[in-house]
Amino acid sequence: MKKRIIAIGGGEIKDKTTLQIDEKIAAFAKERAGDRRANALFIPTASHDFMPYYNSFHKVYTGIFDIKTDVALTVYREPDPERLKEKFLKADVIYVGGGDTVFMLEHWKKSGMLDLIKEAYERGVIVCGLSAGAICWFEEMYTDSPEVLQDDSYAIFPGLNWIKGIISPHYGRRVLDFDEIILYNKKAAVGLEDLSAVEISNGKIVRSLSFGGNAYNICCDNGELIKSVIQPCTVL
Repeated sequence: MKKRIIAIGGGEIKDKTTLQIDEKIAAFAKERAGDRRANALFIPTASHDFMPYYNSFHKVYTGIFDIKTDVALTVYREPDPERLKEKFLKADVIYVGGGDTVFMLEHWKKSGMLDLIKEAYERGVIVCGLSAGAICWFEEMYTDSPEVLQDDSYAIFPGLNWIKGIISPHYGRRVLDFDEIILYNKKAAVGLEDLSAVEISNGKIVRSLSFGGNAYNICCDNGELIKSVIQPCTVL
């Protein structure tokens, strides 16, 4: 079973800045759905279930791409386990929104949401996300967390470790600090600029799906930082 993640470095779905990337995601969902109407499940945990975020997602994915959408709300309410499971079973694509990545992962583990996401991923449901929703799958992630850091700084936090390496979203704005961390840690890394995205198949990055930004593979060789732009059709 092919397991696929689409990781988007940043952008604003409400302003349609990621529309060309969303179009690719919608096409993947429709391909998976076949003759029936495709379903997309939006997960806004990182934004503390901010409903206007879901409304923007719905306007794009239903209003433009004719995909039926639903939302998984668990932060301020105790969901019905069977109803929540049914939402995941119907989904052709799961889209994880941006926000506080550390809070999101802790909540997923406590609420049981992580198990549902993992089960969907294992059976071939396309898992997508922007910013927090892009980086949480990696071994380590460069992000902020208001509840942990209590300021606007960024730090390395452990991710889910489905994909090896360190990742930063919004790389164009964090390039100096993130590059310094990579030089120090000497680990393979990925930098996703806003409006960039990568497709990850069975744990490996296979191509870029970027429209307006670049996605980079970054490594350290003898104290020198080496970057390569991830290409649209190159298996890496």
